Amino acid sequence: DRAAGLNNFAGIASTGMSLAFGSDAPVTAARPWPMLRAAVHHHTPGSGISPRAAFAAATRGAWRAGGVRDGLAGTLDPGAPASYAVWEAGELVISAPKDSVQRWSTDPRSRVAPLPDLAPGTDDPVLVRSVHRGRIVYER
Repeated sequence: DRAAGLNNFAGIASTGMSLAFGSDAPVTAARPWPMLRAAVHHHTPGSGISPRAAFAAATRGAWRAGGVRDGLAGTLDPGAPASYAVWEAGELVISAPKDSVQRWSTDPRSRVAPLPDLAPGTDDPVLVRSVHRGRIVYER
């Protein structure tokens, strides 16, 4: 019974509160894609968020939760800290959850960046390289 009310991401986001995702390592595996998939395909109907919102919570939101509020950290923009991961992914898609209002166009002409497919049963992207502040910290 308690689990049904946990992590109502859509409800939290609807209040205007920022979301920040990260791993609970070493308690759980440091695997971001299953975490994002779970946030999108929440076990409680209506509590999930869009793939784009989940990705933002794991990138920009995580930096903000860590106290970095420069407007650039967690983005791939000129002047942003060179901290990023390179992933080998299958098909990239533009999607929105079926149980919410879509806030952006899925038309390719809109130039909304696609993300890895987070549908249940899809393969996770594979980490190729991670870089923190310009220094390679992992290379496959």
